[in-house]
Formats: sequence, structure tokens, C-alpha cells
Amino acid sequence: MSDDTEEKGIRTSSTLVADSNRPAREPFTARGLHEHARELHIGGIRWVNFGWICVVAAFLLNVIGIAAIATTEPGFAQKQALFLPVGILAAIIVAVPDYRRFRRWVPLLCLITIGLLVFVLIPMVPEVIVRPRKGARRWINFGITDFQPSELAKVVWMLAMASWFRLRWNIRSIRGFVLPFLITAIPVVLILLEPDLGTALLFIPTLLALLIVAGAKLWHVGLVILVGVIAIGSVLFVPQVQDQLKPHQQDRVKALVAQIEGDDRYRRNIGYQGYKAMTLVGAGGLTGVGRDQAETLIRFNHLPEEHNDMIFAVITCRWGLLGGLATWGLFGILAVGGYLTSASARDVFGRLLASGLVTMLLVQMVINTGMTVGILPITGMTLPFVSAGGSSLVTAWMTVGLVLNVGLRRPRRMERWEVTS
Repeated sequence: MSDDTEEKGIRTSSTLVADSNRPAREPFTARGLHEHARELHIGGIRWVNFGWICVVAAFLLNVIGIAAIATTEPGFAQKQALFLPVGILAAIIVAVPDYRRFRRWVPLLCLITIGLLVFVLIPMVPEVIVRPRKGARRWINFGITDFQPSELAKVVWMLAMASWFRLRWNIRSIRGFVLPFLITAIPVVLILLEPDLGTALLFIPTLLALLIVAGAKLWHVGLVILVGVIAIGSVLFVPQVQDQLKPHQQDRVKALVAQIEGDDRYRRNIGYQGYKAMTLVGAGGLTGVGRDQAETLIRFNHLPEEHNDMIFAVITCRWGLLGGLATWGLFGILAVGGYLTSASARDVFGRLLASGLVTMLLVQMVINTGMTVGILPITGMTLPFVSAGGSSLVTAWMTVGLVLNVGLRRPRRMERWEVTS
């Protein structure tokens, strides 16, 4: 059955004939309740679906984030609380139209996104419009808030890749496997030029996950992972490769290597932020020190970006290891809901879209918390739903909205007794 047929709910004559032979539902058994839940819908919307798990987990992460930000930055916490309904509204907007309709908008969305990514790089644009921060040109000033095009690029790229892989394009061949990487290079290079290494790092791991879901050969994926491991090792331990990085990136790599080797020389300069973050993580102990003492410790240690990139250090300081585990657990619950939504989708586009979006959120969480606890170099990565930032929060909610969209319009599974010869 084609996508158009599925979207309109058209039923074939063979299905109508089969319905007359359908066995009566057993309403008080597990099978009967499951069938009833699957068929509970109004106007084609299936209200009982796994996407709601993502919504609940995202909301709870938002609550934790606002409370953590308020530990030292009450003003940012109030602003984040104001962006929460905006993010939820964005999720509703992208959840209302059938997600398959987004396919026809992909070319236009890609052009707009690439245009915005190029716009922030144009030197002639006045700083009142594109605000440089610490040498990076990532934000467009809209007066009441700043907009980060690279955040939009994540969602649009996911829609484009899901549309691309839906057609398969012979991805089991070398040529078909390499082509998505060449397409992905366009936003990645533009984002690196801002520069924004953290956001750029999200694309390749997510693309590999999409390739696996789309049916690419595992040895092709393994080869890319091997090349990536070699590249990371070269960056960490080969001075000639490190020389190709920007000065601040070289400092972060050297700080991580020094930390791995137990060298304390960098704690007061290039490794300062990572060292202070780990100090606060350890200070929280099992149950945390509470708000007042956490605020004192954070201010005493002068932790940079405590409301943004280093928010996980604030969580573990205030609520301890249990708070950190609760945060990880909520991301795990969100992932379970997203992957179950993907697995229950009955079309390739929905399956790829849901799994890819959730994977990108997970990769972002791993990188952010990994750099906070000292196992990854600091890259300027926010923690989804938790870190302060309007663009990041709204984009994260759009991601959840699209996953919910896939769950809401999950076509009903074809039963054995509906198949006729």
C-alpha cells in the first residue's frame, strides 16, 4: 500500500472482505486491551503511543534544568521558564500536520537553512544583527532573543536524511554509502566555520545510526567508525595533527591529554574549566549539598558557563550522584520512547525520522556530560532541555514534537487474518 493510500486511510476491497472474517475482540484480555489501545483514535490520530514518553521525559528534564540554572543565575532561570511554553508550542506546531507532509517542504527548508548558515559568516553583516561571541559568529539578533541557525540545521538535516534514505538510493553500495556523507558535509563545514565544533560533532554519529536503520552494510559503518577512532587518536596524540586545529581547540585537546596522563600543570590555564567542573561533580557526593551550599561552591570555584555548557556539574553538585543518575535516566526514558516509536512506525520515513532525532539528542547528552566528567574535551556543547538557551530549547522541543508526530499517526498493524490470498 502506498504512502498516499495510508495517509488517506483508503482500504482495499480485499481488506473489506477480510474484515467480515475478523475474529471478535476479547475486551478483557491483554490482547483485547492492546487492540483497543491501538485503535483508540479521533480523526485518524492515535492518542495512545510511545511518543508521549518522550514528552514527559523532556518536560521533567526542563524542570531540572530551570532549577539547576536558578542555583546561581535566577535571571537566566526565569528566561528559560518563559521559553518553556514557547518550546512546547513549537512541538505542538510540528506535531499537528502529518509528518509525511514535511517531505515536500524539505528542499525549501534546506535552502533557507543553508542561507542562514552562510548569512552569519558574511563579514559585512553588522554586529548588531550577527553578534560575535568569543570570536564565534553563530547568533542572529532578533531583539528580544538571539536565534542560532545551526540549531535549526539539525532538525532540517534530519528531515532531509530521512527523506533521502526513504528512497534507499542503493546505500548498500560504496557509492550510495558515501553520498550521504558528502551531503552532510555541507552543513557541517558551514557550522565549523562559525566556529561551532560541538554542534558539528553531532552529525556524523547520528548519520551512522541512520545508515544502520536504513539497512547499510555493517562493515561499511564499521570502517567509518575505525577511521573516526584513528582520526581522534591522531588529534589527541600526534602533534602534527594538533597543529591543524585552532589555538583554543589545541588547548582543550592538550588539557584532556594532560588530565589523562595525570599532569596537573594545565589546571590553572587551559584545563581550568574542566578541572573546576570535575571538582564540583565530586563535591556533590551521593545526595548533593543543597542549593545554598552549591551556589557558594560554584561561585567560589568560578566555574565558567555554569548555566550553559557546564550545567551537569551544577546538577551533580546540588543533587549529587543521584541527581546525575536521574538526569541520565530521564534521557534513557526519552530514548526508549523514541526508539519504540521508531520501531512501531509502519513507513520508512517515520522510522528513520524518529530514530535519528532521538539519536541526535542522545549523542548531544553523551558529549556534554562526557566533557563535564572529564572523559571528553570541552567543545561548547549544551545539554538538551537542561542548559540555558532559547534556540537550543525550542529546537529540542521541536525534535520531541516530530517524534510524537510519528507516534500519533502510526498506521495500524496488518493482522494475519487481514491478509487474503
